Amino acid sequence: MILVLLFLSACFLAYSNGANDNFKGVATLFGSGTTNYKKAINWATITTFSGSVAAIFLANELVKNFSGKGLVPNELITMPIFAIAIAFGAALTVFIATKIGMPISTTHSLVGGLFGAGVMAVGSQFNFEKLGSTFLMPLIVSPLMAAILSLIAYLIFKFFRKQLGVTKKTNLSIHKKQTINIASVNMDNSSTLKSNASLEATINDKVETYEGEILGLSSQKALDSLHYLSAGVVSFARGLNDTPKIVGLLLIINTIDIKWSMIIIAIVMAIGGLLNAKKVGVTMSKKITPMNSGQGFTANLITGLLVTTASVHGLPVSTTHVSVGSIFGIGTATKKADYKMISKILLSWLLTLPIAAIISGILFKLLENL
Repeated sequence: MILVLLFLSACFLAYSNGANDNFKGVATLFGSGTTNYKKAINWATITTFSGSVAAIFLANELVKNFSGKGLVPNELITMPIFAIAIAFGAALTVFIATKIGMPISTTHSLVGGLFGAGVMAVGSQFNFEKLGSTFLMPLIVSPLMAAILSLIAYLIFKFFRKQLGVTKKTNLSIHKKQTINIASVNMDNSSTLKSNASLEATINDKVETYEGEILGLSSQKALDSLHYLSAGVVSFARGLNDTPKIVGLLLIINTIDIKWSMIIIAIVMAIGGLLNAKKVGVTMSKKITPMNSGQGFTANLITGLLVTTASVHGLPVSTTHVSVGSIFGIGTATKKADYKMISKILLSWLLTLPIAAIISGILFKLLENL
């Protein structure tokens, strides 16, 4: 029964992860008007699922490492109730954030779960030093670095765009409403036509595109292709990185092969993204800052480079934090960033670890006493 509960907790975490995280790689595609929401989430689902499947062959070590090793004594890691407390605490935290449209990090929810259940289980034996140096420092540094680099990259790309003679063009989607009133028939059966016509127009959407050629290619088409590619790479990397972290909690269930665990978690993540990603997707795409396709591509490029570099060096940065930081950097450069929304997101980040820790700690104690 306890192993079934562990499996269900891991699936709940996978679902919440997909709902909160799957759209982040393609947020700039939707936000810039490069594509609509449906096409963006479909591209995110395909590329994230591909990354999850690739984890079967490329990420076995990450599965073994992301289980609390170094933070708590090794004997605690093998306890099913410890893994359940971590998974459920992290899952519920991410699920609540998803419902209110806040993009938070599953990684840091898991760290919060590790902290809460770990301290409840072993008290002062918990490795607080490693928690600060390995997890909290990248949490603070990565979004700041992403914001600065995306701002610099945007200014550099803008300079070269002008040098190459590529210009921006604004396309307006206008909704027209026309009203015509007609009167009337006279008493002698003769008719008189009177009309009163009014035209009302509203701008539904405004999309900036680029005109000009680079190396004989249409600048807009080349940019859109690169933008799609960069979004796919970020989503693939996220699936590759996040799936093993969740599967790591299932190592205690020796009856389920790691490969099958990866596939199950990948499917549940995909379902979570397809069914529940819209609120977080709109926050990431529309509420931090308006952007065009060039600005969106720049933010995605910086996100991809930073997350990939951090992964190579073993730094546990959050795709969420890097992605939000990159988009905010663009908003700072264009002076269109919504600082009120950014402050709400930062508050949700600050609350992620303590909320997950409290839920996991309480659940561990309850399961221990049963």
